[in-house]
Amino acid sequence: MKRSILILSLFFVFLCCADAALSDCIDMSRATTWAAQDSRTIIYYSQNAPVAKFVLQDCEVSGSSNIQLTKTYMCDEDNLIVDGQPCGLMSLTSASTGF
Repeated sequence: MKRSILILSLFFVFLCCADAALSDCIDMSRATTWAAQDSRTIIYYSQNAPVAKFVLQDCEVSGSSNIQLTKTYMCDEDNLIVDGQPCGLMSLTSASTGF
């Protein structure tokens, strides 16, 4: 009985750690500008070098949109503020991993 509880506990811990390892997070403190790639994709830059690509879930952006990060360290489950409205992220990719 103790062995099965131990195995189930280890399995649960493994699942929790795997979920955390699969989430993407990026330090956005060096991002200085952004550009809309299309109506749902934003590329953030540090001077002229790309830092990250955000694909939005349920809102659209244009070159004239007002976009605010909600945190300096952004993860794929976080929100952006687009034209005053919270906007969920579908995906977040670091430029260091290539996009």
